[in-house]
Formats: sequence, structure tokens, C-alpha cells
Amino acid sequence: MASHGKAQRTRERLVRAALDLCAAEGFENVSVGRIAEAAGVTEMTFYRNFPTKESVLLDDPFDPVIADAVVGQPAHLPALAAVAAGVRSAWGAVETADLDVVRDRLGVVAQSPRLRGAMTQSTAATAASIGGALRARGAAAPDAEIAAAAAVAALTAALMAWAQDDSTALDTAIERALRILEGER
Repeated sequence: MASHGKAQRTRERLVRAALDLCAAEGFENVSVGRIAEAAGVTEMTFYRNFPTKESVLLDDPFDPVIADAVVGQPAHLPALAAVAAGVRSAWGAVETADLDVVRDRLGVVAQSPRLRGAMTQSTAATAASIGGALRARGAAAPDAEIAAAAAVAALTAALMAWAQDDSTALDTAIERALRILEGER
């Protein structure tokens, strides 16, 4: 994991502990107390960093970056093209040093019905963020919501497939989803 300040290192230890425990024992069988203990912190420290046990595995700081990138796309682009261009732009600015953590997170999510349900809620928030960005660009509300939902569904499917296929690079999986959204193949 990348080197950061103490708070960031604590978050990273909590994520790693949660991933290791949940991969070995299943998400439903691991308590916050056990995650905190494995990370060498208290439960209170866990809750200072993550509001719920689910959030330690589903926390996604990428939404505002995507929304900002979508808003910044040229006005002439149709909604799906603006989303695709925005995702490409945002993705280019993301550090990809921790891709193993992302893959591990998605692997744990895929194995837990509870986490898959929580991921559905998380992706709804992502779609709302992208929809808001599209409306800010002037798209009609229904068009923005449809384009955002389509983009999030495509990206989620690509991420889940990538998490289960070590032979595919994440960049490749994301680009494939974006090309499909744009009507290419």
C-alpha cells in the first residue's frame, strides 16, 4: 500500500485486516472488534474511520472525481459519451498502486449476499452523482438518470468480472465497458 500519514495508514490497516479476515471466514462471520484487533486498533478507532462494517469494504472516494470529470466534458457530447469521457479522465488521475486491494475487496463483496446488497446501494449513490453531473451539463433529468444508471451498471459488471479474472488488467476491463456504452466493440 502507498505510504501516507498516520490516519491513512490506519485506514489501510483496517481495510487489509477486514479483507484478510473476510476472505478467510466470510464477511458475515467477522465482527468489527475482530477487524480492529487484527489491525492493532480499538473498535472506536474503527468507527472513527468507517461508519459501518460494510463501509470498510465498500468505501468509494472515486464518485466525486467522476462527477467533476463528467461536468467538465464538452457540451456537445451526448450523455453516455460525456460519462465515458469523464470516467476515462477521472481514471487517468487515480493512483493504481493498490489494485490488489480493489480486486480483493470485490472478491469479498462477490461472496457475500449482504455486501452485494450494500454495493447496490453504493452504486445507486454513484449513479445519482453521475446523474447530477449530467443534469449540471444540461441533460434532461430522465436522460441523465438513464445514462448514469447504464454507465454504473456497465462499470459494475466490468469490475466484478475483472475481480474474478487475474488475466485482465483493470484498465482493460473499464475501457471495454466504456466502449460498449459508446456502441463500439
